[in-house]
Amino acid sequence: MTADRTSPAARDSDRPDPTESPTQAPTRPSRQVASPVSSRPQIQVLLTIVFLVYLGQMTLNPIIAPLAREVGLAEWQIGVTISTAAIMVVVSSQFWGRRSQSWGRKPVLIAALLVATVSTALFALASFAGMRGVVVGTALFCLFVLLRGLGFGTAIAAVPPTAQAYIADVTVDESARVRGMAGVGAVQGIAMVVGAVVGGLLSGFGLITPLIVVPVLLAVGLVLVIFVLRPEPRHELIAEPARIRPGDTRVWPFLLAGFGLLTSLGFVQVICGFIVQDRLALDAEATGLVTGGVLLAAGVGMVLAQSIIVPRSGWSPATLLRVGALTTLSGFIVLIPDIGLWSVAVGIFLIGCGLGVALPGYTAGPSLLMRRDEQGGLAGLIGATNGLTFVVAPTLSTALYGIRPQLPIVVGALVVAAVAGFVLLHPRFRIVAEAAAAEPSPVDAGGAEGDQAVIASPE
Repeated sequence: MTADRTSPAARDSDRPDPTESPTQAPTRPSRQVASPVSSRPQIQVLLTIVFLVYLGQMTLNPIIAPLAREVGLAEWQIGVTISTAAIMVVVSSQFWGRRSQSWGRKPVLIAALLVATVSTALFALASFAGMRGVVVGTALFCLFVLLRGLGFGTAIAAVPPTAQAYIADVTVDESARVRGMAGVGAVQGIAMVVGAVVGGLLSGFGLITPLIVVPVLLAVGLVLVIFVLRPEPRHELIAEPARIRPGDTRVWPFLLAGFGLLTSLGFVQVICGFIVQDRLALDAEATGLVTGGVLLAAGVGMVLAQSIIVPRSGWSPATLLRVGALTTLSGFIVLIPDIGLWSVAVGIFLIGCGLGVALPGYTAGPSLLMRRDEQGGLAGLIGATNGLTFVVAPTLSTALYGIRPQLPIVVGALVVAAVAGFVLLHPRFRIVAEAAAAEPSPVDAGGAEGDQAVIASPE
C-alpha cells in the first residue's frame, strides 16, 4: 500500500480501487473543501507557466528548418534531434508525474524550468557558434542532440504531468476537472498559434533572435514558480506515489484512444507542408506562408474547442471523446480529395477542433477513476503516451506520403474511425459516464456550487 501522508479523515474517505470490478464507481479526491478564491489563482498561475513553456517550444518550430541549413546540418540530423526530445518525454514523463506528488509541484517545476532555461540558452549559444563556423559538423550535431533533444526534452516532459496531477488534485467534480484539463489544452493551443507568429516575426531580425527569446520566456516562468506558486504542506505530500501500469484496466482504453487521436494529428502535421506545396504548385516561400496559415487554422480550431465548446457543453469525458473523434474523422474525409486550398484549410480546422474536444476527455476520464496517490503516475503515463505518438507518426507518415500522397491521410482517417468505434462501443467509457452521473453533486455534498475546488490544506 502506498505511504500517503494525508490526514486520517482524508484517508478514511477514499473509496475502494475499481480496477478489478468495472461496475464500481470511480474514486474521487477526498480532501478539504475550499472556496474557488483560494484555488483559482494557483490554477491560473500554473496555466500561465504551461503557456510560457509551450510558447518557448513553439517559437522555435518556424526556425528549425532554416536554422539547420544555416549551420550546415542535414534534415535527418534535425529529425534525430526532435525525435530524441520526444523519446525523452516518453522515458521521463511518469518519473516527473510521480515526483510532483512526492517532492511537490513547486520543486519539480523549479528543477524542470531551470534545466529548460539553461539548455535553451546553451542551444542558442551553440547555434550562434554554428552560424559563425566556430563549431560545425558532428560536434555541432552532438550539441543539438544533447541540448535541444536530451536536455529540453527531459525538462518539458515535467510540465504537463505536473499540471494535470495538480488539477486532478484540486477539482472535486467531473465538470470542474474536465474544464481544468481543457484549460491545459487550451493554453497549449494558444501557445501553438502565438508561437508560430512570434517565431516568424522574430526571425525577421535574424535567426538568433528567437533563439535568445526562448530562454527568456522560460526564465520568466521560473520566476513565477519561485515567487508566486505556493508549495504544498509537507503532510500533503505522498512518500511513494503509486506506479500506474499501461495495462491497468481503468487506464488502457483511454490511453489507446488518446494514442490513436494524437497519432492522426502527427500524420497531418508532418506532411501539411508537402500537401500544400504539391496540391497548389507553390514555390518554397509561398508554401511556408500558406502552410503557416493552414496550421494556424488547426490551432484556432483547437483553442475554440477547449476554451468555448468544452467548458460550455458540460459533456462527460466519454461524450467528449465520441464527439471529438467523429469531428476529427470528418476533417480527414474533407482533406482526402485534392480539390483546392479550401478543402485543406477546412479539413485541418475540423481536425484541430475535433481533437480540441476529444483530448480533455482523454486526460480527465481516467483521472476520475484514480485515487489521489495515483494521479501523478497517471499524468506521467498520459504524457509518455503523448510523446510516443511523435516518435512514431513523423517517420510513418512521410514514408507513406512517398508511396502515394493521399495514403497517410487515408490511414489517419482509418485510425480515427477505429478510435471512434472503440469509444462508442467499449464498456469502460459507459462505466465512466454512469459512475459520474451516480455521484452526488458538490452542492449535495455540502460544498459550494459551480467551479468548486479543493485544496490540500487551508492557507
